[in-house]
Amino acid sequence: MILGLIVFFGVHTLTIQRKLRAEVIAATGEGGYKIGYALASFAGLALIIWGFAKYRATGWIDVWTPPTALKHITVALMLPAVIMVVASYIRGRIYTTLKHPMLTGIKLWAAAHLLANGDLGSIILFGSFLAWAVYDRISLKSRSDAGAPPIPVGGPGNDLIAIAVGTVAYLALAFAFHPAVIGVPVIGA
Repeated sequence: MILGLIVFFGVHTLTIQRKLRAEVIAATGEGGYKIGYALASFAGLALIIWGFAKYRATGWIDVWTPPTALKHITVALMLPAVIMVVASYIRGRIYTTLKHPMLTGIKLWAAAHLLANGDLGSIILFGSFLAWAVYDRISLKSRSDAGAPPIPVGGPGNDLIAIAVGTVAYLALAFAFHPAVIGVPVIGA
């Protein structure tokens, strides 16, 4: 899991290092950079998932026991977190208000999961995502360029679409993905 976090955040931190990123693009081309970025991200994510599953199966270490109420709060916080991530792609007023809804959604996702999980592996996993999202958000203030071509921003109609798509994604994640892939039911956990 730790190796996966290093790979995943290492490649995502490359985005922040604009000069190094430009050198990699110059050496590999835009397409090569994107393919390498995607493959490294996928490899890191796969290692995180595999490592966390192995940890859960063999090395669980409790640090604290969260009250049941915090698990219910986590379930509630996940809906806006997913909507924020969707709003980073279906841009409307949510996007313009939050400026970086993807990072805000990741921070909310990570913080919510830190509330509900008191074991060492979860603290490392979700704490790492929270720390990276905070670091990335701070770094955005010092970047000289936007990095990617601008995506047009729509009006309130896009917000309604983002909310609808986010709600459907939340329900799919909560009731299909989480129990099947993570092995923990969201309700009754």
